Amino acid sequence: METARIFEKHGLSACINVIATAHHDDFVPPDEYHSVPAGDFGLWNELVARGHEVMPHGYKHQNLTEVPLQVAKDLIMRCLDYFSEALDGFDPKEAIFNFPYNASNLAIEEWLADQVKAFRTGYAQINPLPHAGQKKLICSSHGPGNIDTFLTEEIDRFLASPGGWLIFNTHGLDEEGWGPLSASHLDSLLFELKAKENVLVIPAGRALADV
Repeated sequence: METARIFEKHGLSACINVIATAHHDDFVPPDEYHSVPAGDFGLWNELVARGHEVMPHGYKHQNLTEVPLQVAKDLIMRCLDYFSEALDGFDPKEAIFNFPYNASNLAIEEWLADQVKAFRTGYAQINPLPHAGQKKLICSSHGPGNIDTFLTEEIDRFLASPGGWLIFNTHGLDEEGWGPLSASHLDSLLFELKAKENVLVIPAGRALADV
């Protein structure tokens, strides 16, 4: 996987969020952007063994705010159960659940807070630095076109701010997926960020594990 290779080039670990059933032959992509081939848990286990972080992104790519609460809960539990069986070393209580479409609501969040370490949702806010008991993580994202310029501007705004924890959710490289990032741009961004003494590039789960 090219993303993992680029992170490894800089001595960093990638954070990869996975739809549990996206590799199944009968998986129905929710839109044209999800029609690219998906890795299976053989690949995800290999990447975990290489030091990367793989976290759940749903049983299928369903906006959980558009279904009844019990259906949303069932889909999340099916996802967590699938990961528990298929991903080496996975523990829901140490996991971050990444909401499809960055879409959640208070009822789902309150229930999910007892099922996982934390959850990631939208939208566009700098988080407090990682701390014990931190449950709700807010991320930024952009699309459907190339995000090179947007991501650079987002990072520049963050670096000019008083600080905190910026989580940016990207979707694929070059022409792949919704809101893709150029592989060459990712390479240069990681090079620049790693050189900054006051910046740490780290997977979300690992950040919370250290507090």
